[in-house]
This record gives sequence, C-alpha cells and structure tokens, in this order.
Amino acid sequence: MLFWTAFSLALSLHLALARSGIEHSAAASAPQGDLLFLLDSSASVSHYEFSRVREFVGQLVSTMPFGPGAVRASLVHVGSRPHTEFTFDQYSSGQAVEDAIRAASQRMGDTNTGLALAYAKEQLFAEVAGARLGVPKVLVWVTDGGSSDPVGPPMQELKDLGVTVFIVSTGRGNLLELSAVASAPAEKHLHFVDVDDLHIIAPELRDSIIDAMQPQHLRASEVLPSSFRLSWPPLLTVDSGYYVLELVPSDKLVAATRRQQLPGNATSWIWTDLNPDTDYEVTLLPESNERLLRPQHVRVRTLQEEAGPERIIISHTRPRSLRVSWAPALGPDSTLGYHILLGPLRGGGSLQRLEVPAGCNSTTVQGLTPGTAYLVTVTAAFRSGRERALSAKACTASGQRTRAPQAGRPEARPPEP
Repeated sequence: MLFWTAFSLALSLHLALARSGIEHSAAASAPQGDLLFLLDSSASVSHYEFSRVREFVGQLVSTMPFGPGAVRASLVHVGSRPHTEFTFDQYSSGQAVEDAIRAASQRMGDTNTGLALAYAKEQLFAEVAGARLGVPKVLVWVTDGGSSDPVGPPMQELKDLGVTVFIVSTGRGNLLELSAVASAPAEKHLHFVDVDDLHIIAPELRDSIIDAMQPQHLRASEVLPSSFRLSWPPLLTVDSGYYVLELVPSDKLVAATRRQQLPGNATSWIWTDLNPDTDYEVTLLPESNERLLRPQHVRVRTLQEEAGPERIIISHTRPRSLRVSWAPALGPDSTLGYHILLGPLRGGGSLQRLEVPAGCNSTTVQGLTPGTAYLVTVTAAFRSGRERALSAKACTASGQRTRAPQAGRPEARPPEP
C-alpha cells in the first residue's frame, strides 16, 4: 500500500513538472505583448516621407502573430496634440492591423513629441485603450529627429515602467540625444536610416520586437556597468506566493552572492552596485503555495567601466582660436563620440558646441574673442546612453602688438622713387 502511494505521488509530481515544461515550451514560441507605434505625423515630415514610414510599419507587422493571447498593436500620431489612430483591442488580426496602418492619414501641426510620449504612457497601461496587465510593453518611435518639446523625461518614465523603447530616425536626429532616450544598449534599440532604406532594417527590428515580447522568459535589459533590469511574466499573485531572486557573480572572491525576496505581484527588479565587465548568473525562484513552478535563469554581463575624460589640455592659444585636447581617448566600441561646449566666463556671449567622433581626442575652436577667459567642457557620450564630463578654464591671447619706434633712432622709411 505504501509503495503504490509513493508511486502515485512520484507520478503526479513528474506529470506536474512535465506539464509545466510543455506550457513553457508552447509559450516560448508565442510572443505576447502590447506594441505601440508612435509616428511623427507633424508638418516637419513631408507627405512622401510619411507614406514611406507608413509602408515600413505595415511591413513590420505583416508577419507578427496578432490576437487576444498574442501581440496587440496601437498607433498614435505625433502632432500639435497626440491622436490615436486605433487602440490595442480594435483589431485582432495581422491583416486588419496592417490595413489600418496603411490607411492612416498624416495629421500635420507641430512636433510635440514629449506630449505624445506622456499620452502613450497612459495608453500603454490603460484598460480602456485595450492595454493588458502583466504583458511586455514595447514602444516603437519613428521620427525625423526633431521635437518642439523635451522627450527625455517622459521617455525615462516609460523605461522606468519596464517599457522597451525602439527608435527609428530617418537621419536628421541628434545621435547623442536619441541614444540617451532609447533602451540600452543603443546599438540594438536605435536605428538611423534614410527614409527610402527603411525596408533594410525591417527584419532585424521585427526580430528584436518579438524578442522583447517573450513573456515566459526571465530577461535582462538596461544593462550598464553597475546595474541591469530584470523582467519576467506574472507567474504569481500577492496571495499565491512570492519570488526569490538570486544573483551569483562569476568571481565569488570579489563579490558575494546576493538574494532578494519580492512579493507575488512583482514583475521586475533592478540590481545595482554591481562590478563592471562581470558575468552574473541570475535565478528567479517562484515560491507558490498552489502549484509547482520551475526556476528561471539568465546570464548577464555588465558593461565595461565608462571612464570619461580625466585631463584637459589647452594649447595653441591665439587671439581667436585655441586647441582643446583630452585624455584618455576612447574608441567607438564604448563611445558614440564627444561634444565640446565652450562659453565666456564673464560678460555673457554665445556658446559654441562642437561634435567630435569617437577615437579622436582633440579639436580646434575658432571664432573666439581675443583676451577672453572661457570655460571648456568635454563630454563623452557612451553607447549605454550615459555621459561623463570634465571642465577646464582657457584664455585666448590678446590682440597683435605693434612695436613702438625706439627713441633716437629714425623709423625706417621706404626708398623714394
């Protein structure tokens, strides 16, 4: 009797584990998430450009799996005021979404992207707009690069809420500014491309979007030298259990294993105070009082330390120009480039801003005022979206001096004809 009881329990446990594995594998092939397209529909975009962007977005969604238990999409226009073309629950098939995108009309008006981003945040989490709770959120912003209002603060709010942000710029945007607002790493989430070549990036971008909407995986994002964000699907509730996160560094002699307990309604966590350029093994343990759930694992490597300029050297000072050099010089693997800001210390005056590519560590500033003290700031912009800056004082030489004739000696004259 005891044998059959034990056998029955073992069989039930085996079936439960097998069933959970099957469900995991089935979910792994079916992405699920809310996808919001934010299109620049203002007057800064020509009708031709808008038509090309509309065709590109239609190409992106053409092969995505849409449905109540899969991907849902919404489209919001950027203009003087944001406008919703269609909500997440308006269309349930890929063909219907594609047709609605291709039928969208340009709104014109100002380019108030910051206002549209704040509106998009409401749409992504509002049930009245068809948004779902507990599914991955993805924002794809297609822009010509300009905005009439700040985009940094509202975009950061979206990323803090776990939204994955992709940006497609048709070539006129500021690389450093857009890198700072896209999800990290920028090389995966930011694309600069001519409007006639958008089709080239469509397959890669589609795969990245699908990867961001895999709800069954523990995944890492916003990876920086000293931190990264973890996200996972809602497996528990507050009443059904809790999570335990375990962080194990590759070099246990440098840092100890860390653990964190989180409530059952948690779906994300940020590990901070980490070592740069280090591998970490992360384990998510769902502790449920209702069913057996498998642990989830992910391996994350933090970025290398982002060391900005440590020394500024001012040389070749002339009345209207000077040379600015800095060390160390950082290569394109970690740095997008530098921007140099120079302005007079006293009396006001205009600021000069110069862009210097990665790998270079000097530049000459022209058009200065003789005998003037300036504040020079060198800022390194990293691929992670962060920046490091260093400032120094510089002074241009005074104007050209003329030598006065010495007493008792006649001034030289040219010979008379």
